[in-house]
Amino acid sequence: MFLSTLLAQSPGDGTTSWNTLTGEKVNCIVDGVPTIKCFEAVFSNIVFMASALVIVILLVMFIVGSVSYLTSLGNPEKVKKAQNTLKFAILGFVLFMSSFIILKTIDFLFMGNEGKIFKFTIQGQ
Repeated sequence: MFLSTLLAQSPGDGTTSWNTLTGEKVNCIVDGVPTIKCFEAVFSNIVFMASALVIVILLVMFIVGSVSYLTSLGNPEKVKKAQNTLKFAILGFVLFMSSFIILKTIDFLFMGNEGKIFKFTIQGQ
């Protein structure tokens, strides 16, 4: 069922479109044969899932660091460990957001602020 939601037959022309996780359709299968344009959808899905995974890991780090800090009961070793966990969670969040802001700045300054930097397209056909 999951595969059937990703692939949808186009009427009449023999091409098949592949939906990315963000809902964009990529016409990449011609007469049942995948073309290089399928890498657009694959790469887009990988970036989307990696971003989601980073956010989940940072949330878990915040929760673990916070609970460790609250349950340290003044033990200097446990407090230091909890502070390090929170410090690295904040550092990871800052790096994640910085990379997004840098890419948006490049898009604004050099690509006309059309959002093309986040759309992976391969010219062809």
